[in-house]
Amino acid sequence: MAKNYETVIGLEVHVELATKTKIFCGCSTAFGGAPNTHTCPVCTGMPGSLPVLNKQVVEYAAAVGLATNCTITQNCKFDRKNYFYPDNPQNYQISQLYLPICRNGHVDIELEDGTSKPVRIHEIHMEEDAGKLVHHGDSITTADYSLVDYNRTGTPLLEIVSEPDIRSAKQAVAYMEKMRAILQYCGISDCRMEEGSLRCDANISVRPVGQKELGTKTEIKNINSFKGVEKAIEYEAIRQAKILEAGGTIKQETRTWDEKEGVTKSMRSKEEANDYRYFPEPDLVPIVISQEWIDRVKKRQPEFREEKLKRYKKEFDIPQYDAEILTESKHMA
Repeated sequence: MAKNYETVIGLEVHVELATKTKIFCGCSTAFGGAPNTHTCPVCTGMPGSLPVLNKQVVEYAAAVGLATNCTITQNCKFDRKNYFYPDNPQNYQISQLYLPICRNGHVDIELEDGTSKPVRIHEIHMEEDAGKLVHHGDSITTADYSLVDYNRTGTPLLEIVSEPDIRSAKQAVAYMEKMRAILQYCGISDCRMEEGSLRCDANISVRPVGQKELGTKTEIKNINSFKGVEKAIEYEAIRQAKILEAGGTIKQETRTWDEKEGVTKSMRSKEEANDYRYFPEPDLVPIVISQEWIDRVKKRQPEFREEKLKRYKKEFDIPQYDAEILTESKHMA
């Protein structure tokens, strides 16, 4: 990365929730079933089928919101995001745009020099996952054809959207590690990136050092490893800086990370919200959350890693390094 450029990064973390059934129907969310066997008329978008919200999804979303210092939206609703893609049988996705369940939070990440830095969370919203495309070839950009498995369609997702507060690939990994720990301590997901239950989209731009205005961003979709997050961001930042240094301009687009070649590749131009023609989801009623219900969720919250670290060091006089190892996962702690 050229020294006269600064990288600006915002992350969208997608986490599949550990509910036994999908967000709007009773189909199983178990991983590894035969293709297209965990499906029904609701999650495959058959005419006349109607969704019914899984209450556990709302509770899990609130738990993560409280753990990340968010405000819980006590009157929220779902919206319909319209787009056509083979893994989306309804031709729309039920998501939240206008009134997401959690807003305006933050988490603190540990930096390499031992200091900490806050990363603001813009929002957390509930939505349904799409199906899975199995590409026949080395990558999505070179496949001869693709097969679709709808088992994952309708699996409940939380999308955790950060503000563009991250300034390096290593900070991005630290944020992902912090978020994984919170999610695992809450018990809402197994966070297995190799199975797709934790994924990340990275929004990346570069700008001259000292400039306040954000540069044109690109979005790298569906990165499924911490190493991939680091390498993809490093590559994309250098690619953009070289273009600007040569007098070129950055094209706002969606890109994919090619793990084998170690490069990002263009997929399509970047969409804006109005391209999706969002409107209120007509088949679901608004969600009204009482303060009493929020208080009950808060009382069930576990002792998180930061609290355990302080307690272990104070009560048992455990060295910092050992305490960090012991508290890295809820299971170990």
